[in-house]
Amino acid sequence: MARAFLVVMDSVGIGGALDAGAFFNGDLPDLGTNTVAHIAQACAKGHANEGRSGPLKLPNLVGLGLGAALRAASSIPAPGLDGGAHGLWGCGNEESAGKDTPTGHWELAGVRVPWRWHVFPDQTPAFDIDLMQAVADLAATNGTLANCHGSGTDMLDRFGEEHMKTGWPICYTSADSVFQIAAHEERFGLKRLLDLCTAIAPRLHDLRVGRVIARPFVGSVEAGFQRTNNRRDYAVKPPAPTLLDWVQSAGGTVHAIGKIGDIFSQQGIDTVDKGSDAELMQHLLQRVETAAPGSLTFANFVEFDSLYGHRRDIAGYARALEWIDNALGRLLSALQPDDILIVTADHGNDPSWPGTDHTRERVPILVAGAGTGPIGQRRFVDVAASIAQHLRVDAPTIGKSFL
Repeated sequence: MARAFLVVMDSVGIGGALDAGAFFNGDLPDLGTNTVAHIAQACAKGHANEGRSGPLKLPNLVGLGLGAALRAASSIPAPGLDGGAHGLWGCGNEESAGKDTPTGHWELAGVRVPWRWHVFPDQTPAFDIDLMQAVADLAATNGTLANCHGSGTDMLDRFGEEHMKTGWPICYTSADSVFQIAAHEERFGLKRLLDLCTAIAPRLHDLRVGRVIARPFVGSVEAGFQRTNNRRDYAVKPPAPTLLDWVQSAGGTVHAIGKIGDIFSQQGIDTVDKGSDAELMQHLLQRVETAAPGSLTFANFVEFDSLYGHRRDIAGYARALEWIDNALGRLLSALQPDDILIVTADHGNDPSWPGTDHTRERVPILVAGAGTGPIGQRRFVDVAASIAQHLRVDAPTIGKSFL
C-alpha cells in the first residue's frame, strides 16, 4: 500500500512569482528575486566560500529536476545546476495574498487563505499600549522590552542585557504576520514563556496575526546569547480541513516533523518530532523506514529560512542546500516501491536581496516515485490533490493532481 512523504525546504524559491511586483522588501518589489539561482551565481563567482567552496553542488536535487524547474520558472542563470532529471518536476505558484509560512503550508495542504493577515507597522513602537500592558500583566512583570521590528539575533544583542536585569519579555515582529516574545530559559523560565504565549495568542489571532512565536534563548551577557530549539509557534487554525485531516479521516497516520505541528495547530496530526534540522532529518529517515502503509509524513526544514535567508547569509544558505542534497541521497535509496516523495518549498527568501523579509517566488515541485518528465506550472494546492490521489483518500480539494 502507498505511503507519501512531503518535504518542505523552507524558503527555497526558484524565481519571482507572477505577482512578485505586488510584494515588497521595504520599498523594493520582489521582481527579479530568485533564491536558488542567486546563490548558485555567488558560489560560481567564489563569493560563498565560508565553510564550503566552489560551484553549488546539488546532484540529487538536480537529478530530481531542480535545475529544469528553475529554468522553467525564471530566465536567471543558475551555474552548476544543469543536468537531466529522473523524476517529475515543475513549478508551484501560490495564490493566497501572503508570502509567509502558514499561508504556503496551508496551500500545499489544499487550503487557500481567505483573508489578509495583519502585519504591524515598521515603526517604533510597533504595538499599541493595550497589547503591551496585556503581555506585562500575563507575564506578571512591570513592563516589556523592544516593541519594534527586528531580527531575533538583533533583539538579543540590543535587549538581552536589560532582559537579564529586569526579567521583562522582549516583544518584537517582522514583515511577516507574527508577534514574537523572546525570554531567557533560566532567567524568565521556558514554561513561563510558553504559558505567556499560549495566553496572549487568542488576542493576536483575533486580529488576524498569523503566529505568536515563543523565542527562548540561553547564555549570558559575558558569553553571548543563543536561541534554542525550544521555539514554539502558536498559529491560527486553518480555515478548513487540510490534507492532514483527509488522510487521518481515511484511517491513515500523519507524522509531523519540524514546525508542521505548530503550523497546523496540531490538527490532523498523530505524531510530532522536533529538533534541529540535522535531528529532523534523522526523524525523517526513521519514518521512511517505519511508517505504516497509507501514512503521510510531512516535514519542514526551517534553517534555510531562519538561519540564512533572513540574515542574508549566502554561504550559509549554500551549505544548507548542499547538506540537504546529500541527505536526500539516503532518503531516495530508502524509499519503497509504492512510496512517493515530494520536495518543495513554501515561499522564497533570497539572501542576495535587500531587506530581511521573505520573497514572493515560485517554488520547485520535485517528485520521486511517480515517473519522469515535466508537470509544468502548477498551483500549491495541486500538491495536496496529488498526494490524496496517491494515497487514495477522498479530497474535497480545489487542486488538480499532476500524477
